[in-house]
Amino acid sequence: MASNAITAPTYDPTSTAKALADKYISGTQTQLTNQTKAASDTAKALSTLSAAISTFQTSLSGLAGLGKSVLGQGATLSDTTVGTATASATAAAGTYSLFVEQVATNSQVSYNSLADGSALGGKLTINLDDTGAGTNTAHFDVNLDAAADTDHDGKLSVREIAAAINGASGNTGLVSAGVVTVSGTPRLMLTAKNTGVANTVSVDGSAATAAGLQAGFAAPTTVATAKDAIVWLGDPTDPSATKIQQASNTFTNIDGVAFTATHAQAPGASPFTLTVGTDTSGTTKNVQAFLDAFNKLRSALDGLVSLGDPTNNVAAGAFATDSGIIALRNRIGDLLRPNGNLSLASYGIVANRDGSLSLDSTRLQKQLAVNPTGLDTLFGSASASAPSGVTGSLNTYLNQWSNLTNGQIKKRNDANTTLQASLTTRQTDLDAKYDSAYQRYLKQYTALQTLQSTMQNNSSMFTALFSSGSSN
Repeated sequence: MASNAITAPTYDPTSTAKALADKYISGTQTQLTNQTKAASDTAKALSTLSAAISTFQTSLSGLAGLGKSVLGQGATLSDTTVGTATASATAAAGTYSLFVEQVATNSQVSYNSLADGSALGGKLTINLDDTGAGTNTAHFDVNLDAAADTDHDGKLSVREIAAAINGASGNTGLVSAGVVTVSGTPRLMLTAKNTGVANTVSVDGSAATAAGLQAGFAAPTTVATAKDAIVWLGDPTDPSATKIQQASNTFTNIDGVAFTATHAQAPGASPFTLTVGTDTSGTTKNVQAFLDAFNKLRSALDGLVSLGDPTNNVAAGAFATDSGIIALRNRIGDLLRPNGNLSLASYGIVANRDGSLSLDSTRLQKQLAVNPTGLDTLFGSASASAPSGVTGSLNTYLNQWSNLTNGQIKKRNDANTTLQASLTTRQTDLDAKYDSAYQRYLKQYTALQTLQSTMQNNSSMFTALFSSGSSN
């Protein structure tokens, strides 16, 4: 007799429940995953856009901010052995006659009769005095207690005293202490870090516990005398000349100009000339800096709105179909073409086919020779209070995007953050639906598996009972 065993497909409840639950939410999950990725890509792209605009606006502020000019100003000396000079963009063109009578120097004193092994206790007072006026301009105390005894032998060496002076809380870059050994004997050397007679170094050791320190600091040796710098506007032999005396060697008396004296002139020598005027190389450098900053912004925008290249597996930019960002990219190019007779192209600033800018420095220099102020008029000012020219137009327009209160980037970020929060909520709800479906399918197919097992057992039993080989 043929077998009548019942056969049916078998199921693994866990894998079956998972497969069915996955299929249950598949369409919604795909849509939600795509939307979540798009929102994440948008957040990253907005961050890139914000950084690119911020960097460009910072560059505009540095080049054409309030009181600044794209025209480079330079300061030259007829005698370069006397010092160096620089001029800011605000410096007025002009020629000045100067004479360096004296350069400022640092005060340096040596204490030669100090000995190692001094007793702990008391303090030193380091003074910076204006010897000409007899006034104390600065001072600080140095404690000679156990903290100064770095080797913990209960005594102070000259090197420990030097270290205590350098590390004193009141020594805020005023004095440097060192030790010079001569014929086996240590000498404490103190040097004022700032020049000028007002920074003449001296030490009051009367409050030290050790009598040897009191006596040693009472007998200083002057190694270098502090001097002020003295520069004359005009010939010092001329009664109408003006004497300028100060502690520093850098003079900023001429607006926008810094002159640093390095060598004194010989008595009776002729004054030298300081000339302030347009610095062509500086101007070229400023213009190139603007072009570099613009090209970086343009490149960032090009990447964000790129259509990509599917044939070469190059993905499109996050804003490839965003009309607002595309309009932003195009608008900054339009703002480079101001109304009027002047143009950036006449100064050698030309647009390339890809929208970037390049500089013809030869044409720039020729046009500067013809109309030097025209370039400044073209670039104008990027200041928020009085915008003008190309930089003013660019900065004003970009503020519509970068404003932290109501700019387009802020608004887009807020909207995208809200969307991301909504997508997170939807994902949580979908996860709950998945779990519910999974548990439902798991329960059903576990029951089916149990029923199959029961039926299979019953079938086996009936087969055994009624098979031809069984006995009555």
